Order: sequence, then C-alpha cells, then structure tokens
Amino acid sequence: MPERSLARYPQAVTDWRDFSDDGLTPTLRAARGLFARNGYHATSIRAVAEAAGLSVPGLYHHHRSKQAILGALVDATMDRMLAHTRAAEADSDGTALGRFDNVLECLLRFHMLRRDDAFVASTEMRSMDDTLLLRHIAQRDEQQRMIADIIAQGVADGTFRCGHVDDGARAAASLCVAVAGWYDPTGVLTADEVVARQLDIARRIAGFPPPP
Repeated sequence: MPERSLARYPQAVTDWRDFSDDGLTPTLRAARGLFARNGYHATSIRAVAEAAGLSVPGLYHHHRSKQAILGALVDATMDRMLAHTRAAEADSDGTALGRFDNVLECLLRFHMLRRDDAFVASTEMRSMDDTLLLRHIAQRDEQQRMIADIIAQGVADGTFRCGHVDDGARAAASLCVAVAGWYDPTGVLTADEVVARQLDIARRIAGFPPPP
C-alpha cells in the first residue's frame, strides 16, 4: 500500500500557530531535505531511498517515481498551509482587520517554521509536470483568493485603502513566501518580532491604516 503523508489528510487544526509536526512520512521527509539542499534534478531516487532507510525497490513500493514524490510533498505542504490558514480565519473576530491579521500571521509563521517545505514548493515549480503544476497553481490561487476576499471586505467597510485588491493580495502573499528564503531562527529578532514587523508591512500593502 502506498505510503501516505498525514498532512495530505489533516485532522482538525487545534492551534493554527503550531507547525511543529510536519505530518510527513520518512520518505517525504528525506526527499524534502535533499530537494531543499541540492535541488530536485540533482537528487537521485537512490539518494532519497538511502536517506529514508529504504532500498530503491522499497521506495518504488510507496512512490512510483521521483515526480510522484515531489507531488506528494507539495500536496502535503499546500494542504497543511490551507488547513492552518482556514483555522486562523475561523479563529478571528470576523472583521476585515482581524481576518487579515490572523491569516497573514499564519502564513508568515508557516514560511518561517516550515521553510524547507515552502522553499521546495516554491522553487521546484519549474520541475513539476503539467498535472502537478496545475494542481499546485490551483492551491496557491485558493490561498490568494482568501486574502483578496479579506482585503475586499476591508475596502468595502473602509478598513483598507487598496485600489487593486488582487494585486494587493498577491503582494501580501509574496511577502510571506519570501520570508522562507531569509528568516534565520538564530538571528537577532525573535520569531514574534519578525512576525510583527512583516505583518505591519503586509497591512500597509492592503492600505491600513487608510489615509485621513
């Protein structure tokens, strides 16, 4: 029976700020590390098998190809991100600012704490076959629509001043994605301080506070 990632079938999220459990199988965890360090094309099936403690035939028992491993890893990453951001939105007070702050904080923490997952999902789009690429784009677009809907609510009620809602949503999401490339957990700023600074920038992208 194929090895399954727990993240592909997430349970109810009880703490949307908690990303300590990646929910991955040993094979996907090994592949994530290798893809993040060496890149998809420079990583062989044999290297993944050895890192996971499997033989090559044993790996193929769980995943039919290296592309299937990439697909399972990316799906797990996006499923986890979407599950947590939905939980963050549900935990808000329902106002545009409350929804925005929760969702963007969740995305920031995800890209800070699950950096390799986010890095692989973002940089290896070039390595995805057409089916996986279209699925990944649909998952990414769903996340951006969530942000766009929140900004639109804020524009309608005067919380935000944003003349181009879709562009604002893309910019805010891209800010969160970029954190995975530069955040250093041993740096001078704590995780909470990084979140506070980046959330302030994201608010300004959405047009908060609006000019008097």
